[in-house]
Amino acid sequence: MRLLNARTKTLEEFFDDNIPRYAILSHTWGPNEPTYRDFAAPGNRDANVKIDGCCERALLDGYEYVWIDTICIDKSSSAELSEAINSMYTWYESAGVCYAYLSDVSSDHDTPVAQLAHPDTDFRRSKWFTRGWTLQELIAPRKVVFYNFRWLRIMEKRTRGNWHSVLEKITGIPCEVLDGSASLTKITVAARMTWAANRRTTRKEDIAYCLLGIFKINMSMLYGEGDRAFTRLQEEIIRTSDDESIFAWGFKNGNTPLVHILEAKTPCQHIIP
Repeated sequence: MRLLNARTKTLEEFFDDNIPRYAILSHTWGPNEPTYRDFAAPGNRDANVKIDGCCERALLDGYEYVWIDTICIDKSSSAELSEAINSMYTWYESAGVCYAYLSDVSSDHDTPVAQLAHPDTDFRRSKWFTRGWTLQELIAPRKVVFYNFRWLRIMEKRTRGNWHSVLEKITGIPCEVLDGSASLTKITVAARMTWAANRRTTRKEDIAYCLLGIFKINMSMLYGEGDRAFTRLQEEIIRTSDDESIFAWGFKNGNTPLVHILEAKTPCQHIIP
């Protein structure tokens, strides 16, 4: 696992039991994101509000290392990218804390809880809640702390009570999943799929790849396969699970041939109207 040293801003590699405590970043990509190559080469780097803020926050919270997808994965290596995507849920789950950085939100901790769930607030409208990859980044970590674009704290997922109700209202994910009291394996496949129904990814394949951890699936990455990725995900779910809710998605009778069930190209096509 490659981590960024929060003090020196240099990348370091760790294996198995040698992995130190670390914080992890959840965010949405913008233009001109820093990359692995920017940090792999020695030399001065341009200031970056997102990266610098994450490192500063981690050090304040007692973490010497952070994991940030844009710079900790060498995406020029297909083997490394495949391993990272299959490991990502575990990495978020194992992090001491996850910082959810909402670059399009100005609300902070002074904003009333009830107001955050209102459709007109920038928190509720944040693109973070619409992206495929951030689904597992919300569910997997034990502790998620939300920050606005200035790195001012908004709320914490771990806090029981009103915050979970706000997140459930926005995402459709039950409070017991958000607080970790209910295991994902106890939630039906169909229910888990609905959580992704209104989320999007830039590349077609990623709507399947971003769900691997949610369904406890390991799968090879084949960028360029398009909609076939989601079909492969469904096939793997059927092969590894005895959850029959997969056969009911989007169909009003129980006699639909398997070939038609696998015609769905995205999670939203399985939602029964």
